[in-house]
Amino acid sequence: MPDPISWGLAWPYYLAALIFGYLLGSIPFGLVITRMAGLGDIRKIGSGNIGTTNVLRTGRKSLAAATLLGDALKGTVAVLITRYFYGVEMALIAGLGAFLGHLFPVWLKFKGGKGVATYLGILLGIYWPAFFVFAGIWIAMAFLFRYSSLSALTASLATPFFLYSVGQYQMAEMFLAMTLLLWLKHNENIHRLMMGEESRIGSKSKAETGGDAGA
Repeated sequence: MPDPISWGLAWPYYLAALIFGYLLGSIPFGLVITRMAGLGDIRKIGSGNIGTTNVLRTGRKSLAAATLLGDALKGTVAVLITRYFYGVEMALIAGLGAFLGHLFPVWLKFKGGKGVATYLGILLGIYWPAFFVFAGIWIAMAFLFRYSSLSALTASLATPFFLYSVGQYQMAEMFLAMTLLLWLKHNENIHRLMMGEESRIGSKSKAETGGDAGA
């Protein structure tokens, strides 16, 4: 249990780390990139999501790749900068802030993406072996079942258990909380998976109306 005197002195730093992460995480790269490319408001096409999957519906793979990279790196940058100056514990707070910022960006009336890319970016910055565990599980699930959403949900569920198994208990707790949020943001995908209506990777049949699984 934290020393109340230490906590009383440290809480402004925790708050600053959370806000710093949140502001980075709330940058809506999908919206910014597509507008700069002259494609208008990405929220008015497909699922209305600002993430990579919906940007891909514009037919511009380069823009989707840039969105994926931006959404991931804002999590990585938040973690690495905070870790450099204040250590791992503060970096975890900044990472959580970045994830919350992506899911609930203040600039977009708290309607953001689903968090997979940012989740991955935070993993890369805070504990890179877990990044490769997540990526490996995602690839294996995608190869077997061809559902992007199922791959992301399974990989995110495994992440806290992997972190706990290697003794990273604080990280495991934070990623468990983030996994729960990620699953909540994927509630429509989960429903479609249960009903057998989720679009498979590479499928074009639901390109305009299917939900997004990603960033």
